[in-house]
Amino acid sequence: MGGGTQSGGSSRSDEEWDRFLRESVEGVADAPKEESARARESAARLRSAPERPEGWRVHTPVERGGSKGWYMVAMLAALVLLALAFAPASITGLFGSDGSDSSPLADETARPDRAPEADTAGRPSLEEPFRGSPAAQWANGVAGITVPRAEAVGWMGAAEVEKALARSRDFLVASSLDRGVLRGERPDKAVALINPHQEDVQALLRTAFTAPGKESDPLLLFSRFEPSRTKLVGDEIKTRGRLTYQEGERGALRVTADVTFVYPVTRVGADGDDEVVRTIVRRELVLSWDDPAKVVTEPGTFSIVSYKYHVTNGGCGAPTGYLAPPFGTQAADATAGTEIDPYDRSKPVDGPGPATDGACEKATRS
Repeated sequence: MGGGTQSGGSSRSDEEWDRFLRESVEGVADAPKEESARARESAARLRSAPERPEGWRVHTPVERGGSKGWYMVAMLAALVLLALAFAPASITGLFGSDGSDSSPLADETARPDRAPEADTAGRPSLEEPFRGSPAAQWANGVAGITVPRAEAVGWMGAAEVEKALARSRDFLVASSLDRGVLRGERPDKAVALINPHQEDVQALLRTAFTAPGKESDPLLLFSRFEPSRTKLVGDEIKTRGRLTYQEGERGALRVTADVTFVYPVTRVGADGDDEVVRTIVRRELVLSWDDPAKVVTEPGTFSIVSYKYHVTNGGCGAPTGYLAPPFGTQAADATAGTEIDPYDRSKPVDGPGPATDGACEKATRS
């Protein structure tokens, strides 16, 4: 008998009707089944539970858009670092520098082509004796004297040249940085490095400390202050300069020293007086380390070929054997004379020393 009618009016077969009845009772294998109450409760708990923490070994790929952004940031940072390395002054100026930079300068290895820039940050004080001066960026003491790499010259090998350069620097320390010498003591260590057979210099030394004069002034070679009148401020003496060398006469090693020394000083015995004066001395010496087979000399000593120096705020007039900084009204009176910038190392020293006719040069800054 027929079990039903298909669309279009055709009758279902007996086999199709039997399958329909069986699936109605047993259910179709692929048909979705309704979840049980327990299953629905478990699913709800999982949805409400917090996310599991990421495992420490789990790799999370970086999105391509983010990696491109970080690449651009890294490239810009590298460009900024390169700019700072090659033009630090120009770059830092973009960030509003106040002109009071006190970072140390690089060693001087050649004569500069211009004077340092002016600094108007203030006047010197007992606490900051180099304030307002280019020397604030200079090295202290022997560290400011550049010594070149040694090579063989004339009768000396490289090792001997290196030793001679070190002793030439030692002379500058013993003559212009030694605290005892600056307090007026006799510069015995410096004198011991001078060839005792160089008669003209030995004649100067015999009278310089007892009867100083124009041709026998100890200031020609040594820096000295009168201890009863002047004392140094602080522990630092700023220096800037260099040694150079070449072959001289008869195969000698000729060393040239060009160094500027800045001494901050104040008056002795003036209670409550905080006035600080900077005495600036620039020295240019030419020393000859001679071959003992050709010149009469002693081991470890040099002959002085020439000496020039220039003094600012060190007094002028008849030699007394001491630097004489102007204090108080003396400083106010020092307004006449030729103007000079004592920090300008772009030109060589042009004279043997300060004027002895009572005229002083006028420093444009100190």
